[in-house]
Amino acid sequence: MIRLISVISVIAILVLVAVIGIARAKEKPVKPIPAPIAVSLQAKDFSHLLGMPGFSDLMLNNHFLLYQGYVKNTNVVLERLAALSCAGKDKTSEYAELKRRLGWEFDGVLLHEYYFENLGANGPIDGKSAFYKKLIEEFGSLERWKQDFISTGSMRGIGWVVLYQEPRSGKLINAWINEHDVGHLAGARPLLVMDVFEHAYMPDYQLDRAKYIEAFFKNINWQAVDRRFNK
Repeated sequence: MIRLISVISVIAILVLVAVIGIARAKEKPVKPIPAPIAVSLQAKDFSHLLGMPGFSDLMLNNHFLLYQGYVKNTNVVLERLAALSCAGKDKTSEYAELKRRLGWEFDGVLLHEYYFENLGANGPIDGKSAFYKKLIEEFGSLERWKQDFISTGSMRGIGWVVLYQEPRSGKLINAWINEHDVGHLAGARPLLVMDVFEHAYMPDYQLDRAKYIEAFFKNINWQAVDRRFNK
């Protein structure tokens, strides 16, 4: 009798093991959570601007280095945020501060690219372009728009001047951007960007920002602005 009970017990154990095995085989395998992939930005080459009238090579090369620093810092912030998120540390103060910092660094990259890309030419604005016609429609004359843009760039403080197009109405607006991340018009398209941080003009013009703005206007690539308008 004892031997029979032992045999039955062994059989029961084997059946239980088999059932558990079948149940586990039917379970879907748990996929590991992949680590977030940080976007790696690449600095663009703007060396074709060297030799531009009114902009010394020293000032431009220093400006290029500063822009490259924003690219590097943006990548560092993105990589660190990805690492913190993967480690479950997205509720930490470090994560929060890096999230706040990201906008400043990232906008520093994009605004500099817009700025350099709308420089490097000295031809007049195309009076037959759709952009020119819209400018006249909004401001009445090219000179009136230009004066408003210059007045915005002459305000006290550091920042940027951006000619935006508001996407819903199509209205053109000259806006002041404080630092890199404060003052943007949400959803609006940048058409023309001018840097008015000290590093953009002081090596050549010291405190004479007006002369720098004059040099800026002599080198605007209106074709680049027109492409942004028509995009």
